[in-house]
Amino acid sequence: MRLFRPGVLALALGLVAGLITTGPADADETQTVSYHGYEVTVPASWPVIDLSTDPTACVRFDRQAVYLGRSTAQADCPADAVGGSSGLVLEPLTTAQPSSDGLLRRAITDAGVLATAYYAPGAEQTANAVLATGRVVSKSQSARVAQQAAVTPSIVATGNFAGYGFDTCAAPTQASMDAWRPSYQGVGIYISGGLRKCAQPNLTADWVSANASKGWQFLLIDVGMQAPCTTYKSLMSSVPSTALTQGRNAAINAVAAAQALGFAQRSAIYSDIEPYASTAACKAAVLSYLSGWTQELNSRGYLGGAYVGAATGGVDLSSAYASTAYTRPDNLWFAHWNTTIPVGTSPYIPATYWNNHQRVHQFVGDTSETHGGVTMSVDRNYLNLTAPPPPVTSFKVTGGVTVATLQWGMPANTTLGQIIIRGASGSTAPQLPTAGAAIYNGTASSFALTGLVNSGSYAYRIWVKDSKGKIGPGVDVRLIGTKTTIAAGAASIMYTGSVTLTSVITRLNDATRLSGVPVVLFSKAKNATKWTTAAVLTSDANGVVTSVQKPAVSTYYMWGYNGAVGLLGTRSSAALVEVKPAMSGYLTPAIKLGESVLLYGYLNPPHAGTTAYLQRRSGTSWVAVTSVKLTTNGKYGFSIKPTARGTYTYRVVWFADADHAGTQTPSKVLTVS
Repeated sequence: MRLFRPGVLALALGLVAGLITTGPADADETQTVSYHGYEVTVPASWPVIDLSTDPTACVRFDRQAVYLGRSTAQADCPADAVGGSSGLVLEPLTTAQPSSDGLLRRAITDAGVLATAYYAPGAEQTANAVLATGRVVSKSQSARVAQQAAVTPSIVATGNFAGYGFDTCAAPTQASMDAWRPSYQGVGIYISGGLRKCAQPNLTADWVSANASKGWQFLLIDVGMQAPCTTYKSLMSSVPSTALTQGRNAAINAVAAAQALGFAQRSAIYSDIEPYASTAACKAAVLSYLSGWTQELNSRGYLGGAYVGAATGGVDLSSAYASTAYTRPDNLWFAHWNTTIPVGTSPYIPATYWNNHQRVHQFVGDTSETHGGVTMSVDRNYLNLTAPPPPVTSFKVTGGVTVATLQWGMPANTTLGQIIIRGASGSTAPQLPTAGAAIYNGTASSFALTGLVNSGSYAYRIWVKDSKGKIGPGVDVRLIGTKTTIAAGAASIMYTGSVTLTSVITRLNDATRLSGVPVVLFSKAKNATKWTTAAVLTSDANGVVTSVQKPAVSTYYMWGYNGAVGLLGTRSSAALVEVKPAMSGYLTPAIKLGESVLLYGYLNPPHAGTTAYLQRRSGTSWVAVTSVKLTTNGKYGFSIKPTARGTYTYRVVWFADADHAGTQTPSKVLTVS
């Protein structure tokens, strides 16, 4: 039902969208469209198409219109698929569907309606303005909305295939696909992009799965930004660096759309770049956009493809084929509508370029064909494609101390050309086989890493390159650094004494303490060169280990964690615990002038033959008096005979050697009367 009334809404919508309306309705007229108890106000110039009475009408996003309902018939859609305008689709609400590029969706549960406002790039306000006018005027039982089932991507688009395929604006119905199957085996589907011309009511994960099981091969197409020298409604930047970023962002969205439909890594996604009148600046923008597109797809395990006109994008891409300034697409899909040239070739594209089963040739465009009684407007293509190899299996890294071992399993049914591993410090692995540091190139299934930094973290990515030179998806692994601390209860102890040594073991990336892991306490005498194991303990629930040691000589201690799968081992700094010999001293405290007294004692351990020094305090300093050699049991003795009455303070000092710290007796006071 439609109600016309004058107003300002249509004018506002037109101004926001940059639209010029024509026809019998004035610019300030609006109409109210009602569907299943839901009303929305739109410009009066928008035609209303009821799919229940016109089931073959194509829901086109390049025209202003309102579409009501959902048809199961084969839509009469054009072959070309680039457009963009503003309009509205109202259909029964059955499955929750998110908004996406160019589509703003609202689930009206009280009316059981899914409202989709489509819009040209940059006109999202128009879509919001339309949906803001909607209201429920007649409630129905709240719709039971099914949530889209989670899909595990498992289908590779395309696999190994040489044969014919077609593409058309909207994914066909299942009946149409079945009718066309004997004549074609490949189909191009528009999965993402803000300039898609047609709605995709049939394009679901179930549709993809059903057709994959019947042997169909898929060409995945993103219709996004176009060359800046064209007049489309969404243009990439003429600044190359910005265009590269735009290409990356488009690839991110395309991967999300592909995965939602069940397409796995190793699939190729083609950026649809329509013909353009090339200039130097325009060419640089296109090449930069496709570089970003390909780099991002490759980093996510997908192939970057480009759909171009052979005489425009094909020429520009070919001219930069060997350039290091750009990343060329993995696959090239070129349009050259000329039946006089061999299928799969074009004079604009050298035969030696993209010749490793990397080509799709669109050789007939916008043609009407009938198969199995079903007529569709399509473009005809010849596909000569192979998929890259699968990734390795069970990629892992086992850390040691400054070393680690990378291990992986070879993919089945792959003729191996080379394993490529790239690495980087930190937590992010190199995204491309040309990035980061070269770690390994070869055919083995393991590789030993050396020279790693204590308490460092690393990330690695591995690729399989098959015998044809194609590189499969990368697989990442992280080697997380660890840290062990050391704390000694005392820096110096007396001989026969003990010291408490403590350590905390943590992961560097998140400071998590490692509990229940083996930790080794190493020791080394001060004058030694070799570390030995003093204790092996297990960290407690707080990642702490403690050991009480009773060193006989001055000793260095160091804690160590030897690493595990995904964890790099580590060593703490070395802490020196000095051991002082015990030194006793005995002296009669008072004598008469003219008498002598013996200051004697023992050094433990004895250190026979070393020297003990007698010192006397003079003001604030100590002055040397004499020295003696220690006996075999470490005894010393000094005879003291002062020449004047008074009070004297003495001590005996033993200086450090290679094993022990220096020591001394307590001060001894002698009174001479």
